[in-house]
Amino acid sequence: MWEKIRVIFTIPELRNKILLTLFMLAIYRIGWQIPLPIIDATRMHEYRQQMGEGGALGALFEQMAIFSATDLTNVTIFGLGIMPYISASIIFQLLGSVWGPLERLQKEGESGRKKINEYTRYATIVICLGQSWMMLRIYASQEVGGQSLIRDDCQTLGWWITAVITMTAGTAFLMWLGEQIDEYGIGNGISLLIMAGILARMPSAGFQLLKPIFENGFELGGQMGVEKLLILAVLFVGVIVGVVLITQGQRRIPTQSAKHVRGRRVYGGTRQFLPLRVNQAGVMPIIFASSLLLFPSVIFGWLANFSLFWKDYQEVFSRGEGFVYNFLYIVLIYFFCYFWTAITFNPKDMSDNLKNYGTFIPGYRPGKRTADYLEKVMTRITYVGAGFLAVVAILPTVVAGSAQISYGIASFYGGTGLLIAVSVAFDLVQKIDSHLVMRNYKGLLERS
Repeated sequence: MWEKIRVIFTIPELRNKILLTLFMLAIYRIGWQIPLPIIDATRMHEYRQQMGEGGALGALFEQMAIFSATDLTNVTIFGLGIMPYISASIIFQLLGSVWGPLERLQKEGESGRKKINEYTRYATIVICLGQSWMMLRIYASQEVGGQSLIRDDCQTLGWWITAVITMTAGTAFLMWLGEQIDEYGIGNGISLLIMAGILARMPSAGFQLLKPIFENGFELGGQMGVEKLLILAVLFVGVIVGVVLITQGQRRIPTQSAKHVRGRRVYGGTRQFLPLRVNQAGVMPIIFASSLLLFPSVIFGWLANFSLFWKDYQEVFSRGEGFVYNFLYIVLIYFFCYFWTAITFNPKDMSDNLKNYGTFIPGYRPGKRTADYLEKVMTRITYVGAGFLAVVAILPTVVAGSAQISYGIASFYGGTGLLIAVSVAFDLVQKIDSHLVMRNYKGLLERS
């Protein structure tokens, strides 16, 4: 393995791409630490400590921070992360399946893709302006010791507009960073930014996990004994192995290309496979389900300030509080798995493409019968993929409750963060492999 890593840095083009990507990620991490000037640092520190004690708003910010490449409890120039860009991309992807003009643009190839990306950038700026203003309003409404988180000398419209423009520019800069990584670096830029934000939380989570050991030393049967650390380590490796297997898992549909004669030669007639991913929806169902379940907790928590009647409902929808939350979580994951698969997977278009290329599935006539068969297969494997996502989604809650550790530490044993990190890591390794194989070297995933 070390020899393969050495070979990577002996290829000038690949070395320059990796170093440029690391430099872009370093710039992102520097901007992560620069706070907005209108936020009072002392009050913000006290507020973050209160958020760490629990609360619906803190849970909402923690969940959104996972896939937005930022920390919403620390208002910086990159305070919104790339969440507005992701929201705009999802909106245009959904519109592409129901709105004719956008659907035609998607089928125009590279020129249509560039046009959609341009519209996505404009929509991102609009979303940034709205979300940054709402975010500042939320923080202005929060008080610590009877004082707002906004500095007393910055309670003017001019300072608010400056903060909104700064946060919007920060998101636009992150969007530009991601595009530069796509064009000149290696890997998917936006995904790498999200992965960097997730991995940046690992040192603090690891310190929290090992803190009892530093204070009390190694002991059996203690708050964090040796046996518990071993179990957590084995569980962590096992979960990653399972995520890798399901993420890379495919159902291969055998296909046969038609034979045709040109002169004295016969072309075609080869057998190939049409790969259908088991986890076709990716991480999107967990994102949608967890985000949707957090809003009732926030709403009932706000109503509980006026009447204790709503306190019980808030506890029902609090993360990991009982059967109701986990049951609704699993149901929503199954629903969004089928919903997102129906949007991204079109069996009719796939059947038409097979027909146009002179390829067919043995035993099924090209056209409607092939489309019906592909839809039937995808429905079955989506059920398996949704079940896997449901297990991964509720695993952090189970680990946090059984091992008596915080949810921030348990989130590395499943959930959105782990799926994103594994998927992005595989994509990065595959792109590095393509550069190595192109130059007649062995890939990172090939055995020596």
